[in-house]
Amino acid sequence: MPWYVVRAKPQHEIKTAAILEKAGVHVYCPVITEVRQWSDRRKKVTVPLFKSYVFVNLDEKARNKVFEAPGVNSFLYYLNKPAIVREEEIEVLRSWLENHKANDFQVGMLKPGDEVVLQSGKMKDKKAVIQQAGNKKLKLILKEVGWTLTVNVQDVL
Repeated sequence: MPWYVVRAKPQHEIKTAAILEKAGVHVYCPVITEVRQWSDRRKKVTVPLFKSYVFVNLDEKARNKVFEAPGVNSFLYYLNKPAIVREEEIEVLRSWLENHKANDFQVGMLKPGDEVVLQSGKMKDKKAVIQQAGNKKLKLILKEVGWTLTVNVQDVL
């Protein structure tokens, strides 16, 4: 069965995924933990990696089942067909999120366009290209799947 990309209402991705899962749909909503700063405190919050998107794995005939869940807007389309994500791409994303810490980088020397090789985790020896290098975040491009990933500098040092 293929993985489809479902558009959800903004800030309803995690709730929508939970509702779909209770309805018996195989769902994947990749999440990350961010530290948010308020005027009086800092707090770790779980947010979806892709804003307004959830992945569902179901048969094409059962696609309408997702619309029973509140928060689902539509499917993502590509070339007038529902966009399909390969199982390998989902697995790469899962393994990347499980082992998103990269080691042995010297941030002061990194600049956009540099190619880096990840040194640890399941993504060890995988190549990525730096799209942006800031003081707090690095934006990496995974050439294998054509995805962009933002990583906190504090997580890579």
